[in-house]
Amino acid sequence: MADVVIERVTKVYPGNVQAVKDVSLHIRDLELMVLVGPSGCGKSTMLRMVAGLEEITEGKISIGGRVVNDVPPKDRDIAMVFQNYALYPHMTVYNNMAFGLKLRHYPKAEIDQRVRDAARILSIEELLERKPKALSGGQRQRVAVGRAIVRKPKVFLFDEPLSNLDAKLRVEMRAELNKLHHRLQTTMIYVTHDQVEAMTLGNRIAVMKDGTLRQVAPPLEIYDRPANQFVAGFIGTPPMNVLKGTVVAQNGALCFDEGGSLLRLPERFTPALERRVGQKAVLGVRPEIVRPCAPGQPAAPQGTLRVTINVVEPLGDEMLLYLSTGGKQDLIAKVDSHQKAAVGQEIEIAVDVARSHVFDPDTGANLTVTPATAKA
Repeated sequence: MADVVIERVTKVYPGNVQAVKDVSLHIRDLELMVLVGPSGCGKSTMLRMVAGLEEITEGKISIGGRVVNDVPPKDRDIAMVFQNYALYPHMTVYNNMAFGLKLRHYPKAEIDQRVRDAARILSIEELLERKPKALSGGQRQRVAVGRAIVRKPKVFLFDEPLSNLDAKLRVEMRAELNKLHHRLQTTMIYVTHDQVEAMTLGNRIAVMKDGTLRQVAPPLEIYDRPANQFVAGFIGTPPMNVLKGTVVAQNGALCFDEGGSLLRLPERFTPALERRVGQKAVLGVRPEIVRPCAPGQPAAPQGTLRVTINVVEPLGDEMLLYLSTGGKQDLIAKVDSHQKAAVGQEIEIAVDVARSHVFDPDTGANLTVTPATAKA
């Protein structure tokens, strides 16, 4: 197997369009690294440079300790699974999977063994004599993965392989890819714009925006300790709420003034925020840490916000409440589906501020995580 080392890589297209800007990233041996970000952030370009399908403008890429900048794709010992499957329509599943091995003049018996082993791993043995037009989307995707498996490469590259599948099948295929990674014990780089895929598949996630890395960390660290406001808003469904306000001091404690109400901030925020009293700030609040207060319930020690319910969205076991605050700001609460709520109703909500974040309104940096955690 092999690690992949990306060192200060830049990609510039004609017209001085910078798709990737000075990116450095170490994908460890046997790791499943997910590159995630919005459309146009440079993640697919990054993957294609690793594959050798795009030339590097500056920097260096190594696979298994060998610099591959000038190595043709066929000699990099990688296998790529594309978004559109790229199957040959006139060939059977067996021949689609065997084609690359035939081009490399592998013995016929070895080709047969590899194809049938991959088909067994992917549970497509009964499909080997069919052609792609007779397969469902999920079956075609398995064949595309199988064609990569038979190569036994050092590194697998996946370019948004599930984006053409329906929601139910995508969930099933995510689980299958996870099993596949554990079974094959190989290095994988997976590109997606879907943050749910990133959270469920990756050993680590690299979040990209505008051609740069914004944070690299394990999924739960990305979620619980986002390095900046972009990462906080991109990772999570529904996205993190952001409230604009001011840091103020009151009764010996720091508070966040939302414009209509005060929320008392935890003491651990004091070292980072004591010099920002009187300055603008952004409070980041996940929907699941917003809790409606029951009538007659004692006031929350950190304070509450008076809100109006604008939309109620039932989701089965939970419900989303779309709210507006006294300071005329919008936020979402994720609550139990049995919570009584009606459009137009005014309620008090409490926020678990100990699990919130405070961001710099100018740079977007998270002021309340340690530098060691906020790796970018």
